[in-house]
Amino acid sequence: MDDPIRPAFQRDRDRIVHSKAFRRLKHKTQVFLAPTGDHYRTRLTHTLEVSQIARTIAKVLRLNEELTEAVALGHDLGHTPFGHAGERVFRELIPGGFNHYEQSLRVVDVLEQDGLGLNLTWEVRDGIAKHSKGKDGSPVGIELSRRAATLEGQVARVADIIAYVNHDIDDAVRAGILNPDAVPCELTAVLGGTSSVRIGRMVADVVEQTLSDKNAVVPEIRMSAGVLRATLDLRTFLFDAVYENDVATSEFRKASGILEGLWEKVHEQPGTFLDRRTLERDGVDVAARDFLAGMTDRYAINLFEELFIPRSWAQPV
Repeated sequence: MDDPIRPAFQRDRDRIVHSKAFRRLKHKTQVFLAPTGDHYRTRLTHTLEVSQIARTIAKVLRLNEELTEAVALGHDLGHTPFGHAGERVFRELIPGGFNHYEQSLRVVDVLEQDGLGLNLTWEVRDGIAKHSKGKDGSPVGIELSRRAATLEGQVARVADIIAYVNHDIDDAVRAGILNPDAVPCELTAVLGGTSSVRIGRMVADVVEQTLSDKNAVVPEIRMSAGVLRATLDLRTFLFDAVYENDVATSEFRKASGILEGLWEKVHEQPGTFLDRRTLERDGVDVAARDFLAGMTDRYAINLFEELFIPRSWAQPV
């Protein structure tokens, strides 16, 4: 049904913002599990930073800002608890593997609104499904089959990597895992020495390169070869120095223990944790995956403690 007040993409954006999955992002880890400081990113603050960067690019390029924002706000709705560590566990644990972008699409198509989904437009759904780059994928210059069909979806994809390669460095420095001067000088020479400078240069490069190619047969969001190479090298540096370092490996083991324990318990007693209609429709593996992937960090920790950690039951004398 047409909305007399809101265009379709604005309606999609609003539905995402009002969804339960969006609210849960505030208690899902971006990089660091259970950080004690107040200034570390969560999956929600990451999403908001992606949205801001994406909308800035879209505005300069005169694209549909509301479509761009809707894709950016919805891109991580299917992310697991415990950040990168949680997704690694899910890939090893769940039959058939796990990809958060596929789960994000499932959230908006099926899981929200008690199984009815959010009824989003095709353009937003396509952008969500094709935003992910993984460890080795490029944010631009990919084959058509893996590229978002709209320029707005492509903008959200490139805004995602611009956001996380910069704010994850900030958080790693704040956590004492990374020295502020540890970023290789050949990368800072191209991108800049601070997050704000790097973000500004990356955004300006995307805008300049995309506008310079406006006569292309198939329009595409672009980056220059030098900035793209430096961005990908910065991501590789982050994986080596932050995401897969000794601290992250230790956190991965903790997340593994919690999620594996919950996965086994849900399979032992599916009727205790899962809705009967969901079980009948999807089977225990899919229903358990949806249940666990939707958890926040603290919900998973609290449920694990309730199920597996002994507590005193004796009455005080």
